[in-house]
Amino acid sequence: MNTLDINSIREQFPILSRKIYDKYPLVYLDNAATTQKPRLVVESMSEEYYNVNANVHRGVHFLSQQATDLHEAARERVRTFLNARSTSEIVFTRGTTESINLVATSLSRMKGIAGNPEIIVSSLEHHSNIVSWQLAGFRLCVIPMDDDGGLDMEAYRHLFTERTCLVSVTHVSNVLGVETPVSDLVRIAHEHNVPILIDGAQSAPHRTIDVQALDCDFFALSGHKMYGPTGIGVLYGKETWLDRLPPYMGGGEMIKNVSFEHTTFNALPYKFEAGTPDYIATTGLARAIDFIEGIGMDALRAHEEDLTRYAVERLSGIEGMHIYGYNPSTGQMPHGVISFQLGNIHHLDMGTLLDRLGIAVRTGHHCAEPLMHRLGIEGTCRASFALYNTRDEVDRLASAIERIKSMF
Repeated sequence: MNTLDINSIREQFPILSRKIYDKYPLVYLDNAATTQKPRLVVESMSEEYYNVNANVHRGVHFLSQQATDLHEAARERVRTFLNARSTSEIVFTRGTTESINLVATSLSRMKGIAGNPEIIVSSLEHHSNIVSWQLAGFRLCVIPMDDDGGLDMEAYRHLFTERTCLVSVTHVSNVLGVETPVSDLVRIAHEHNVPILIDGAQSAPHRTIDVQALDCDFFALSGHKMYGPTGIGVLYGKETWLDRLPPYMGGGEMIKNVSFEHTTFNALPYKFEAGTPDYIATTGLARAIDFIEGIGMDALRAHEEDLTRYAVERLSGIEGMHIYGYNPSTGQMPHGVISFQLGNIHHLDMGTLLDRLGIAVRTGHHCAEPLMHRLGIEGTCRASFALYNTRDEVDRLASAIERIKSMF
């Protein structure tokens, strides 16, 4: 069982006290899409807007310097959170999607890229880790998976060619909750002298991340999935790689000198941060990191794993239930995410009826259509957990599903 003071934690999220349709207390189980925000995050952003709002960098006046200090302090906060070697390796973006697009676009422009360049991805990927590479002109080579989401590592080894530019894989599947063997993926990529990007959108909110220990070349995350504001994310990149990549966008901030004949670019990480950054959101992200680390990542992870195990136990007892990413014969358990189907009930019908009972889940293909095709389905219902969820809410979910089942 967990040791968190859940009541105290929930009090920091005013939205959790809402009643849906003026009748049912909210059960929010859509955390893999976005988490709710604690008072600490929202109030810190309001405070900065009211008292320290000024454009950052190059301003000589007091407010600009103070805002710049907060913005760069947030960068250092992210650096310690990820255990990056330097703040030069921390690039602020709008989220995981833009982080991946940044690498894809810049890599496609880099000198020395072979003709018909290839990127290795897995069958588990979110659309942002598929479409970004297609738009940038890369051919995708896909690591196959088994029915439970396990990657075929022997097939992975044979995907490398002289045209392979990069490996880009999810850390934890947003659909199945399956954790990929990142250490092995990184090691094998580096044996072929190929860099690797890790999509950490579903891992960074739930476990300690050490990019130096992972030895990944790039790591992407989204602030809004880890109790921070929307529209802010991070791309970690090894300095050696960020130095080699050309800029993603042009404009102010990312330049050193500009003339009509020639432009030279700013130092890292500013080379990749064109225009005015969302310096208010970076403060919010820093406070979100303070919040989760104040609770403790180990305690947070233990609580969420307990909820997942309990939910699997409750839901798997319902006749006709299928939970994807769960295999009782091998003991495989999803991480913080339960994607399910119940008999022939359409996932949209299930999600709509759960909503009428005050329970928020996500339905559909979850921006992972190729994975759905591999599983032979159109979509699922997905319940995903955060540190403020409780066993009582899992009980409400199970009871609601039983009630809906009786209707069909």
